[in-house]
Amino acid sequence: MTIHIVLSIAGTDPTGGAGVQADLKAFTAIGAYGVTAAAAVVAQNTCGVRSFVPLDPSFVGKQIDAVFDDVHVDAVKIGIVANAANTEVVADRLRQHEAENIVLGNGTKSGDHLLDTDAVAAVRDTLVPLATIITPNLPEAAVPLDTKEATTWQQMHDQGTRLRSLGSPWVLLRADTSRTRRPTSTICGPEGARAFTAARVKTLNDHGTGCTLSSAIASLLPNHSAQDSARQAERYLHDALIASDLLDVGHGHGPVHHFHQLCPRE
Repeated sequence: MTIHIVLSIAGTDPTGGAGVQADLKAFTAIGAYGVTAAAAVVAQNTCGVRSFVPLDPSFVGKQIDAVFDDVHVDAVKIGIVANAANTEVVADRLRQHEAENIVLGNGTKSGDHLLDTDAVAAVRDTLVPLATIITPNLPEAAVPLDTKEATTWQQMHDQGTRLRSLGSPWVLLRADTSRTRRPTSTICGPEGARAFTAARVKTLNDHGTGCTLSSAIASLLPNHSAQDSARQAERYLHDALIASDLLDVGHGHGPVHHFHQLCPRE
């Protein structure tokens, strides 16, 4: 069996904790081969985003065409696409190339200034229906639904069900909670909703967790169901968070340890 190839369509991160840089690390850690198409160049570090420059939509499309024209893509992870024009191009190219196993990550939030407000509707209407699974955190999930952030499992279930009605068969809602017995993630699919519980890892090294989780899912999808991919990806991210204290990167929220399996503690 050859190694699966996974395409990341996202923005950049100079410090390597998020964006296409993190995606490539997660792909490799899971056992896939990563290729990329940048949608935006971002000036950010562990302390936050400073500015970003969306790439020309036609150039974004040419990158995607260059990849699909040369290699067989087994899965696609979509992160920040920056604006409505890029959103439309990405959706058009993925349809044209009949892309499969599409994971839409943190691409629906405008509050972090990496997605134009007018692009939220474009992501909802063009990318969500193409996705096999979408993986918003709770603030991101509330944006396309024009509602308040969920605070209970029932609200997470309800919002996941509503998001599924937008076209994606699977929705993984990610919550951040200090209570270890509360659901930290809820996956909604054709057979209903299921909660995942896990102890919270107390660390400041949580930069790029959303990118890492969605990339891990994309790497697993060619061989596993959406539900199993989500479960395994959650476990990988949890271990990467636990091992993140081995890293000393930046003065803010550092990255998770993507390659914790290769660099075990002594």
